[in-house]
Amino acid sequence: MFIGSIRAASGVVAISLAALVALPIAPSALAAPDAGSSGSASGSLASGSGGASSDGGSVSSGSTIPGPLQNVRPPLPALRDGITTAAIVGEERKSEQLGRFTVASPALRRTVGVEVALPRDNSVPRPSIYALEGVDAGEDTSGWVTMGGVPKFFADKNVNVVMVNGGVSGMYTDWDRIDPGVGLHRWETFITGELPPLMDARLKTNGVKSLMGASMGAQGAMMLAHRHPEMYRGVAVFSGCYSTTDDLGRMRVLATVSSRGGDPANVWGDFAGPEWAAHDSLRNAEALRGKDIYVSVASGLPGRYETPDLADYNDRVFVGGSIEAAANACTRGLQSRLQDLNIPATFDYEPSGTHAWIYWENQLPKAWPTLARSLGLA
Repeated sequence: MFIGSIRAASGVVAISLAALVALPIAPSALAAPDAGSSGSASGSLASGSGGASSDGGSVSSGSTIPGPLQNVRPPLPALRDGITTAAIVGEERKSEQLGRFTVASPALRRTVGVEVALPRDNSVPRPSIYALEGVDAGEDTSGWVTMGGVPKFFADKNVNVVMVNGGVSGMYTDWDRIDPGVGLHRWETFITGELPPLMDARLKTNGVKSLMGASMGAQGAMMLAHRHPEMYRGVAVFSGCYSTTDDLGRMRVLATVSSRGGDPANVWGDFAGPEWAAHDSLRNAEALRGKDIYVSVASGLPGRYETPDLADYNDRVFVGGSIEAAANACTRGLQSRLQDLNIPATFDYEPSGTHAWIYWENQLPKAWPTLARSLGLA
């Protein structure tokens, strides 16, 4: 989630007042878009240059969430010196088809939990999907396990689903500096460098990989796909924002990081510097050519799960709806950019729905044909 804390009991995204501080919503994003895949909606967010502002975006480091409005974050994981080699140092079988590994990471200077939904048949090597989640990614388990429906949906699929635990506000990227508020983030190095050889060897995979993500994890998945095109065959993303340099995309990054007490200046350095542009999937969309791509988002209007009897009805409708409307605008910018480059992709615009796990769980069957094709399973 861009700026929201998870209520595990209800399986929805509960967002603080902080969300309202950081969400300029384009009026056009609130209109119900055409449903269906490969829609014709475009709506570039800025100029024709990949949807990015020519000046790198006018949103500045001052566009962050004030301390009194930030969400409560968990204690920072303790860092350790002396981890020199990435290794699996623990293993737990949570169920017949769900395991959890503890991985020692030199990049993150600590151990990290990694859950894996195992294939129904592991008699031969299988491909893998790396699944990323939102801003409140927990250390003990993944939201894809507790709320996103991965174990149930993938129980009969011949694929490993690798779900990284932890990384609050981390954007699944390598930060320039350790942040006093949210700690050390070197997730790109961990996910693309340290973890895959360990998983490939332990799970006896065939080496084929794709990505999946929701909210902050959607942006992270698309970033990893364009930054490591040789590693991933496909990507399926839900309710994300994919620019880092246009005004809306920049705002999303600043809100995500600062909502938990992080300083956006510690992420990729100077806001007009090259690293912000290097992580912009619109500017670097050419690297996505040849991949199987599935992108979905709802309108932000109340859907079938927003019933007045919900205890957090106002959060779901007014705040979660606004976040989803912003993601809708971001998604249209990505679609416009891919269309300009003639890069095929499937886009699904749901006419109603807010920024909540239940909608992303519902997207799994729709995304699966694209993911299966990318993995050679179609």
